[in-house]
Amino acid sequence: MTDPTPLRAADVLARRLYEAGCRHAFGMPGGEVLTLVDALETAGIAFHLAKHENAAGFMAEGVHHRDGAPGILVATLGPGALNGVNVVANAHQDRVPMIVLTGCVDADEALTYTHQVLDHQAVFGPITKASFRLTAAGADTIADKAVAIATEPRPGPVHLDVPISVADARVAPGPVRRRRPASPVAPQGADLALARQWLARAERPLAVIGLDMLSGDHGCILRAFLEHFRIPFVTTYKAKGIVPEDHPLCLGAAGLSPVADGHLLPLVRQADLILAIGYDPIEMRPGWREAWDPSRQPVIDIAAVANTHYMHQAGLNFVADPGATLETLAQGAKSRATWPGGQPDQTRAALARAFPTDDDWGPAAVIAEARAVLPPDTLATADSGAHRILLSQMWTCRTPRDLVQSSGLCTMGCAVPLAIGLKLAAPDRPVVSFSGDAGFLMVAGELATAAELGTAAIFVVFVDASLALIELKQRQRQMANRGVDFARHDFAALGQALGGNGVTVHNRADLRTALQQAMSADRFTVISAQIDAAAYDGRL
Repeated sequence: MTDPTPLRAADVLARRLYEAGCRHAFGMPGGEVLTLVDALETAGIAFHLAKHENAAGFMAEGVHHRDGAPGILVATLGPGALNGVNVVANAHQDRVPMIVLTGCVDADEALTYTHQVLDHQAVFGPITKASFRLTAAGADTIADKAVAIATEPRPGPVHLDVPISVADARVAPGPVRRRRPASPVAPQGADLALARQWLARAERPLAVIGLDMLSGDHGCILRAFLEHFRIPFVTTYKAKGIVPEDHPLCLGAAGLSPVADGHLLPLVRQADLILAIGYDPIEMRPGWREAWDPSRQPVIDIAAVANTHYMHQAGLNFVADPGATLETLAQGAKSRATWPGGQPDQTRAALARAFPTDDDWGPAAVIAEARAVLPPDTLATADSGAHRILLSQMWTCRTPRDLVQSSGLCTMGCAVPLAIGLKLAAPDRPVVSFSGDAGFLMVAGELATAAELGTAAIFVVFVDASLALIELKQRQRQMANRGVDFARHDFAALGQALGGNGVTVHNRADLRTALQQAMSADRFTVISAQIDAAAYDGRL
């Protein structure tokens, strides 16, 4: 029976977000969003105070990666909203469904009152899938539009600007409008017949799998398809674990490593069929531009949304549900042996040699030791920097989203708040973040948030007192060392000062002990791993 009691428009919005599965919201309130915060809490969505809106958005993303619901970022008008621009743009490029709630003054008030007032929709319009200004009468419709647009392919952020008076306005219950999800669509006709023909005669097929496969439940279908046709595959960094990386057909991840590309791209050029499955090259370095030649290699591109990037081309482009497309392609097709020369196995062995796990010390040793000590179900986050490239090649994932990072925008400072969000949503699983010291300093204040939320995540910091990746690029271009070095700081002490544990390590044995102790700790632990910036030379 419908409750006849009038609700605030903010309550209508909050109830729709709760209905969509949202249980957490993050941000920093101002007077213009107090009603929103109250409505979220009343609806059963916990509001968590962060120290910066950009970090709040990454915490919201971390929660989304575990519960599947849209993340919620709350920001007050003006500087609060602008602080969230980076994470919203990141969500747009990384396919993260996010509801961005900003407060604003009423339109009539803005005619003469200008303090902190700016056009939020003009700011967020280019970096979101849609931007709406909430109205009282349309609150339910706008809320449902926001959820539908944010979660439908390709997922991404939707912005709602909420005027103060609208948030408080009483709304009489009206008809509930909910958009039904679209049914999966698969290819048909002559193009489908041609794709089946290419698949049947391919002796050296290769699949490149991207982050769009994370939307929906495609993992089982994808794995069955690859196994049936014996197709070796490469994933982008974001798609790691969509099929377990210890699978014999897996060649690992690609994206930013010239060392990995040196082994993978020659194999790509040998293939006589390329399947780009949910693949968007937004994660890839320039070396993957036109990585294959559709004039001599049959290429099938399968994506839920048409690709217009022109980073690569395909002979067949299926704009359809990837899972349904793979099932349709496989119908009635027989399995056959592939790659008679064994080139994928040779490439896999060469990659293993290129990224060894037996270094005495250095960034690779830190990653190898952490992967060996931490349980297989550990959730990891990676900040941007030299360590991220190495980590993305070495950190094996068994399920999707085991390793979360900023892949499209490559934002620094994301790993710590992502880990806080992951640990909040999955308190029973180990969570570790890997940051360079520069990125860690950007968000060190969020350690206080981790303490306040009681999240016992592990924060590993690669301490080399340098923007190591940028310094490496300077040297490669024979440029002077400028603007990349800074002091070594006591990160262990910083962790202790903000309510957690902190330890500094200089070798694998000390790191092993620190990780083991951190896993049983009742609070977060900062592990400061002291390394040499030059240790990345030749390893990326």
